[in-house]
Amino acid sequence: MTTTVDLSQSFKAYDVRGIVGESITEESVRAVGAGFVDVLGLAGSRVLVGGDMRPSSPAFARAFAEGATARGADVVMLGLVSTDLLYYACGVQQAAGVVFTASHNPAAYNGMKMAQAGAVPVSSDTGLYEIRDVAQGYLDAGTVPALETVGSVTELDLLAGYAAYLRSLVDLSGIRPLKVVVDAANGMAGMTTPAVLGETVLAGLPLEIVPLYFELDGTFPNHPANPLEPENLRDLQAAVVEHGADIGLAFDGDADRCFVIDETGAPVSPSAVTGLVARREIARAQAGDTVNGVIQAPEPEPVVIHNLITSRAVPELVATAGGRPVKTRVGHSFIKAVMAAEGAVFGGEHSAHYYFRDFFNADTGMLAAMHVLAALGTQDGPLSELAAEYDPYFASGEINSEVMDKAGAVDRVLEVFAPGWLESGRPDGGTATTCEPCLQDQGLAGVEVTVDSMDGTTVTAVDGTWWFNLRPSNTEPFLRYNGEAHHPGTMATVRDTVLGLVRRDA
Repeated sequence: MTTTVDLSQSFKAYDVRGIVGESITEESVRAVGAGFVDVLGLAGSRVLVGGDMRPSSPAFARAFAEGATARGADVVMLGLVSTDLLYYACGVQQAAGVVFTASHNPAAYNGMKMAQAGAVPVSSDTGLYEIRDVAQGYLDAGTVPALETVGSVTELDLLAGYAAYLRSLVDLSGIRPLKVVVDAANGMAGMTTPAVLGETVLAGLPLEIVPLYFELDGTFPNHPANPLEPENLRDLQAAVVEHGADIGLAFDGDADRCFVIDETGAPVSPSAVTGLVARREIARAQAGDTVNGVIQAPEPEPVVIHNLITSRAVPELVATAGGRPVKTRVGHSFIKAVMAAEGAVFGGEHSAHYYFRDFFNADTGMLAAMHVLAALGTQDGPLSELAAEYDPYFASGEINSEVMDKAGAVDRVLEVFAPGWLESGRPDGGTATTCEPCLQDQGLAGVEVTVDSMDGTTVTAVDGTWWFNLRPSNTEPFLRYNGEAHHPGTMATVRDTVLGLVRRDA
């Protein structure tokens, strides 16, 4: 039989994503279900299977279950779930699982996010590519052979348990009344928001929820479910101002990310949210809080993880609050691995992924939103004033440049900003002094810098006044720029100088 799908097209470093009917089909999903059980040794064990609101998700969930049960696993069908609900399920049920979702990708896509028992991620470093290879073998053979004893299929609804669990971590019952506009983008937050923040499954909270696009619709008729793009926040920003709301929340398609809008309609940076939540989680850990009825021993110096693109304000705030900041690469598998190794209480990324030790080291946009609501609702000032405490610097945001020779573009920048570093053979963490004459007019010449090659290239002024990072995309011809400075003029000068060099020969 001729293989109809090459799984290498859809298996990425952290998950599986492809175009429905082309790079991901029911046939390929059935094979992946079998490979999932084989590689992770799950014959005789339970496997949790759920999916988002995309039209193909129910059929894909059934196909995965067929492959998994053929190889001896007992499948528990969860029905409609957000990604963080799947992580909750894997945590409390201590079972491996999969959710069918393509997160913020367009309607033509679907995919899989996989986790082991305890919500431990399955990535390229922890078995994902092995699952791909075993599944490809079944596709090449044209069949998934069934074991003598095949598994069973049962159903389980965990939405109420998920909502109660999150509420046990952040108590919103005593906050002042808040008006909250939530843009679910026709994604899974349309189901989880009423359950957690509303009163569909639990008692009501002092929150007036103004819903935008809560209807579950995987064709995304109103706007793409990607709040990282500014144009997808415009409806929410307008609604916050129109309704005189205290805060706006925007979720992506699978609801594992949350973006925050203040009462003026302005976005609150994910770094500010990271700093705010970090301070709350540090205080809770230092106090030895009770989590799900279990008294925790006080921690003298709780660890908070942040990726290298977050604002420098984050590690500064963590240290000031008595915590220990730990920097890591971009990407949820790296964050989760360091979270586990360090016993970190919390982790945040610039992309609005927020990770919690009390949520199995997994990311959940809803829990981060609840922390922001709690912080806002226990003081009288507006969100814009509260957020300003956590956002003292001026950031460029992430800017993509389409560049075929990414390494050459980075070298052009380093020849200007850190020639000594290049000349000394790229010693990671080494120092160099900028000396290129073209920087004289920009006021940057002669500034001593450090260069760090963790996850791209980061150049930092030794006096702390500015930094920037250039990070190549693994899947697209993009070089991603992020920068920050104490002064908006300096931020703009560094940004424009670097981008001019990057794009000079593009």
